[in-house]
Amino acid sequence: MMNNEEIAPHVKEIVRVLEGKVKEEDIRRDLDNYLDVYRMSLEASKRYIVRKYGGDPNALTSGNMKTLAQLGLNEGNVDILVRVMSSVTREITVSGMPKTIQSGVLADEAGTTVKFTLWEPSKIDLKAGENYLIRYAYTREWNGQPEIQLGNRAVVEQRPQEEVTVPEGVSVPSTGSYSAPQAVKVSELQDNMYNLIFTGRILSIQKREVDTRSGKKTLFSGIIADETGRVEFTAWEDFDLHEGEVITISNAYVKGWKGIPRISFGERSEITRPEGEFPTAEELSKEVRRTISDIESTGGAADVVVRGTVVDIKKGTGLIFRCPECRRVVLKGVCQIHGKVQQVPDLRIRVILDDGAAAMTAVMRKEVTEELLDITLKEALEEARETMNIEAIAKRFEDQLLAKPMELRGNVMSDEYGLSMNVKEAKFATIDVKSEAEALLARMEVI
Repeated sequence: MMNNEEIAPHVKEIVRVLEGKVKEEDIRRDLDNYLDVYRMSLEASKRYIVRKYGGDPNALTSGNMKTLAQLGLNEGNVDILVRVMSSVTREITVSGMPKTIQSGVLADEAGTTVKFTLWEPSKIDLKAGENYLIRYAYTREWNGQPEIQLGNRAVVEQRPQEEVTVPEGVSVPSTGSYSAPQAVKVSELQDNMYNLIFTGRILSIQKREVDTRSGKKTLFSGIIADETGRVEFTAWEDFDLHEGEVITISNAYVKGWKGIPRISFGERSEITRPEGEFPTAEELSKEVRRTISDIESTGGAADVVVRGTVVDIKKGTGLIFRCPECRRVVLKGVCQIHGKVQQVPDLRIRVILDDGAAAMTAVMRKEVTEELLDITLKEALEEARETMNIEAIAKRFEDQLLAKPMELRGNVMSDEYGLSMNVKEAKFATIDVKSEAEALLARMEVI
């Protein structure tokens, strides 16, 4: 048996299809009767009621009508009846291309609010304060909460004002670009942050052209830094930027790649050149140390140094063989994409690094592996031929790496499997026992 909250959106949908010709209480009584007495399915009951009162059953939704509170984190083909509480249009970067989207907040009669993103605002325009029946939406998780996504398949129908009565005093959450401006440092940057104020020194910059729907566009990209780290940036307009200068960007936003944040700014942004002391380019180019748990909290990081202990050696460490076309690791000369290939030998290290509070995967390519373990690819191949055992190289690497403290430098990405560093530099760390003991005692005194 469905409760009142569960049955309410279905009653409203039938009222909509019948264009208000039948009262809600009559439809609710009929629906309860067909569901509880005749034991008909929900969809069959709805279609029968619509047909009974002379309506078109084909006007009903796909059968996945939900309230906002019922939405899961990753659902497809969801139908909702909502009011747009707030809406803003902005430009983002998708695969290196500028794209205009619309985002904001939706609410329903229960007072539940959910953020939304409309990916094709040229086809659909959601106006703040208006009610809509939205079909074929889907949800994605953000910070543990569902967000509604409206793509090419979405169907939107404007509905009368009385169909959605949002309770007074409903709190509308911030969606970023229309929240209060937020001053941030590099170490605080996270994907999908908007309306940011950021001050940094440009360490490098280059100009390039990209193809957009309106033709070729010149953009400027490079590295900008503050005392907490370095980050890539993209300027979608010509702000007359120069390498070495300090700038403050107002109304910047972050669009990351696999958790690595990147700052972007365009025509709605403002650039100023602040006066006063700021670290030099040389100082900002030095290594930046972060803990794994700190990186985990922001989702990723660019060009950082992490220290920890190797606690596990992952499969695929040692002498491996790759496809010459796609560079994937092959098994017995067979690539999953290209079939039988002339395999290419390579060296690689894959380990789990733990700093005592959190852990991440670290991947070291051939050049880093050769320098760290003082072995060349040629030597590894010769050793494998002599022993007739490729796994001997992996065992040798394990003996050299397992339980060893290390310092790794590179970009840290994140996905559903956790953090992973693409290592650019690696070295074995020397433990300063005295300093470690003093630090431990200091922490114990605080506790």
